[in-house]
Amino acid sequence: MARWLPRSTDLTRFCQKLNRVKTLEDDMMETSFNRCLSTVDLTLLGIGGMVGSGLYVLTGTVAKEIAGPAVIISFMIAGFASLLAALCYAEFGARVPKTGSAYMFTYVSVGEIWAFLIGWNVLLEYMIGGAAVARAWSGYLDSIFNHKIKNFTETHVGAWQVPFLARYPDFLAAAILLVATAFISFGAKVSSWLNHVFSAISMGVILFILIMGFVLAQPKNWSTQEGGFAPYGLSGIMAGTATCFYAFVGFDVIAASSEEARNPQRAVPRAIAFSLGLATGAYILVSVVLTLMVPWHTLDPDSALADAFYRRGYAWAGFLVAAGSICAMNTVLLSNLFSLPRIVYAMAEDGLFFQVFSRVHPRTQVPVVGIVVFGLLMALLALVFDLEALVQFLSIGTLLAYTFVAASIIVLRFQQQKGDVPAPAPSSRPNPEPHERLSGGELKEYESFSDKLQLVDRDKSKEQREPGQLKAAFEPYLEFLSDFYPGEVVTVAVVTLMVSAICLCSTLVFGNTHLHLPTWSYSLLLVLFTLGFLLSLLLIWAHEQQHSTQTFQIPLVPLSPALSIILNIYLMLKLSYMTWLRFAIWLLLGLLVYFGYGIWHSKENLREPRPQRVSARYVVFPGGSLEERVQAVQPSSQPATGLPDTDTDDCKR
Repeated sequence: MARWLPRSTDLTRFCQKLNRVKTLEDDMMETSFNRCLSTVDLTLLGIGGMVGSGLYVLTGTVAKEIAGPAVIISFMIAGFASLLAALCYAEFGARVPKTGSAYMFTYVSVGEIWAFLIGWNVLLEYMIGGAAVARAWSGYLDSIFNHKIKNFTETHVGAWQVPFLARYPDFLAAAILLVATAFISFGAKVSSWLNHVFSAISMGVILFILIMGFVLAQPKNWSTQEGGFAPYGLSGIMAGTATCFYAFVGFDVIAASSEEARNPQRAVPRAIAFSLGLATGAYILVSVVLTLMVPWHTLDPDSALADAFYRRGYAWAGFLVAAGSICAMNTVLLSNLFSLPRIVYAMAEDGLFFQVFSRVHPRTQVPVVGIVVFGLLMALLALVFDLEALVQFLSIGTLLAYTFVAASIIVLRFQQQKGDVPAPAPSSRPNPEPHERLSGGELKEYESFSDKLQLVDRDKSKEQREPGQLKAAFEPYLEFLSDFYPGEVVTVAVVTLMVSAICLCSTLVFGNTHLHLPTWSYSLLLVLFTLGFLLSLLLIWAHEQQHSTQTFQIPLVPLSPALSIILNIYLMLKLSYMTWLRFAIWLLLGLLVYFGYGIWHSKENLREPRPQRVSARYVVFPGGSLEERVQAVQPSSQPATGLPDTDTDDCKR
């Protein structure tokens, strides 16, 4: 029975395989893609991914049903929370200018299996998101023509009454996805130009809405007669924040496009900052004019802006709003179809996904196979499936990616930079060698004791603590941590921080409602988990981190990523249990793909040295001496004799 159990060495090797990190090339600017995107191109891609149909629908829904006019504060808080995640993406996009977004960032810092699961969830997120936007685009256009498209389809094709399937096939949604797929496959420059056109129209319509809205504004709509500014109180503002947070999830298209940016070190951080700032400003200002034009409790959640202009006597403005909404949805479609094939390409290029998706067209310099295949899959989803039940699934994949990217920032910041030689802990560091290397590459020997003493003193004066090592100020109090290698304690502290955050948020979300904890135990758990979170944060901060780099760095590390982690976990736990059930099923499918294909075809697996069996041969000479000859066992045309050469004279006697 025991012989069938895996040995500890096998388990260790298996765990090392799961957590191996990606080896980056020396020249990270080298790519098979076309580096043609400027800061403006990336900024408009980010705006297109964030300012979509949510501007025309989400603002009215949150204002009427959740927060009232205080939706403005909800968008401010949500924008700040999104900024924490966006800054993490900005640092990674500048330091690792490779396509793949959250998948790539996790792979280079945390480990392979975690990166695969992040990429696997982002893959589904983009597919469902693109299909859902296509159906919304179709429904919006159909409503303009009094639902003639829907009635024609149900009359001539028929209606279905099958669970999880749409009531009728949406040919218009599938068609718009196929057209968008064709444009995306022409190359990054064509996609960027098309996004410019739709973004310009959308921003022009937003500018019109703001100008006309402030002209028609009536401050009395915020008065106490209409319910006041915050009719639902602080709880309504925070509930609105959780909903508004998902309006900003499109900025990761910028990080996914970093391998096609001309100067990613500068363009990616700037584009993320500009696009997030403009999107936040647009959401806040549109919320202001919307709630000032008409009383918040009379808004139509499905078409709040168009209905507001109609009720103020400007019915013609509704057509402009409809045009802006359609253009905004087009930019979101392009954003999804632009990002998804590039993430699949990154996974296939690393060997974790099927190799066919790593092919780049020599002329257009885009992963055309991935674009066509996943464009067709999106069109199929939009054609036959009822996506309303799956839309909530999108948020959990996004929040999980944000969480791992924030954790990856902490791990990477406290790691040694590429090219540094890892040094052991200070207590186990060997004495300096009695020589130094001259400019010509020769070694200068130090013969006398005074020369060696001068060398030791000079080494101590030049000693600089490496990233991941304990700071000198904390060494007298945490001396036992000096025995670990740089970065080990930080990695353990990050895991502890995430576990503490999960426990703390679980207590906050489920403590009173589902678990019905007594007040004393509820308070005690909050205090314990908060202390665990803060102590982990302090332990990370007590170590040296990388400071002098040529690229953008998020400020206040590890505090900023830690706040992003705890916020993302809190929002994930607020999702329904059905969302978690679907998420678990999709994760199981991903694990089957990884263990069936990815782990065996990973390029990091091919880079690992193969263990060689070694045999030791001993020959005893008559004089009583012993000689050991060690050689690798490998196929050879001549068998090894194991005997010493006849002219061996240096045997120990």
